[in-house]
Amino acid sequence: MSSDADPAGENASTDATPGGTPDDHGTLSVVGIGPGLPTHMTRRAKEVIESAEVVIASSLYQKFLRADGTLAPKAETGEDGIAVRDDGVEQEIVRSTMGRQIELARAAFDHVREGKDVAHVSGGDPSVYGKSDLIFKMAAEENATDVPIEIVPGLTAALGGSANVGAPLCNDFCTISLSDKWRGWDEIEEKLRAAAISGFVIVLYNCWRNYERAVDIVREERTDDAFVAIVNDAGREAAGRNGESQFITTLGEAGEHDDKVSGMGTSLIVGNHETETWSNDDRTYLVTPRGGRDVDDF
Repeated sequence: MSSDADPAGENASTDATPGGTPDDHGTLSVVGIGPGLPTHMTRRAKEVIESAEVVIASSLYQKFLRADGTLAPKAETGEDGIAVRDDGVEQEIVRSTMGRQIELARAAFDHVREGKDVAHVSGGDPSVYGKSDLIFKMAAEENATDVPIEIVPGLTAALGGSANVGAPLCNDFCTISLSDKWRGWDEIEEKLRAAAISGFVIVLYNCWRNYERAVDIVREERTDDAFVAIVNDAGREAAGRNGESQFITTLGEAGEHDDKVSGMGTSLIVGNHETETWSNDDRTYLVTPRGGRDVDDF
């Protein structure tokens, strides 16, 4: 190679940043807002949403984000979805639904190419059964290598639910989704059994699907007196679909509490042989010691 060769290649764009993204492009941020209420959202998530020219969010998340002015009030949003915030920022608010995810991803890429910053809102953490993987899959499908993608993490249900009931995740734990939309039940059962045998504290997501079946499988490998927490809408107070609540039971009785499993916002935290309860004058907590250590180990 001659000494005067262009190391970036003959076809390198003169208006590209060192990373290769054209200077006139915006950024696509997949933003985790945790349970959605302002007090449980990171400052970074709030900043990204407030400054974005396009915000893609479900009706429920829009409601949450309007609670403290992160989004402009619905009354100030036109029929075209355009809203002007108090700070003068004009935003296009796009309603997200499950059936439009592919369409919305393509639209987001187009907005970024037009120079707009886009905030694609995900509940919880976008990489924990959220929207991150779809965005990357769609970017590969559409050859959208020119679109910069940022993932803004958020508080996931496993962590929010754990905090609500005490400290059940202080040792090794795993999460398993009970949704069989993309995974066959045979694979879900294999993961449940492996997690139960391995002694992980298990956090079950999508418990509105087959949670009794999952509990029965774990019971085959774990004693019935293992503690279980049923947590609904962690961190959402009364603003969620069914209201925030937590209930501690045992693995042997967990499948008998349909009245406590209220929908998509429900998670089950299944303790292991070290998980224990502790009560003070306020209430009963669930705790899994780290490695069984006692006070002297600190």
